[in-house]
Amino acid sequence: MTASRDAILGTIQRYVDLVASGTSADVVALYADGATVEDPVGSEVRTTREAIAEFYGALDGLEQEGRLLHVRVAGNEAAFAFELVTKAGDATYTLAPIDVMTFDDDARITSMRAFWAGEDMVVAGG
Repeated sequence: MTASRDAILGTIQRYVDLVASGTSADVVALYADGATVEDPVGSEVRTTREAIAEFYGALDGLEQEGRLLHVRVAGNEAAFAFELVTKAGDATYTLAPIDVMTFDDDARITSMRAFWAGEDMVVAGG
């Protein structure tokens, strides 16, 4: 049995909120044991909880805002676009990746692939 659509949507919203303003530990808690992260697509796939925690640790302490833009759920998979705005000094960095995730029966993330490239980053100010 797969997780309900509402449970998956809840995990996605928590993910966006936590990537923006939570801790790396909070984000990693959304992942199932054995999950994988490929962010961005084409980079090394992180396959251990430690590697996933190290990846999200880069976000700890940043001044960010996140906003979910679009979501499509099909069974235990989802694709969604969100915007992440990071402020650093006088500069603002905006990235709007498209993430594709799979979920277990408890709506925990079993895989995440983020589609974006450096050219997609919009920098203002600075």
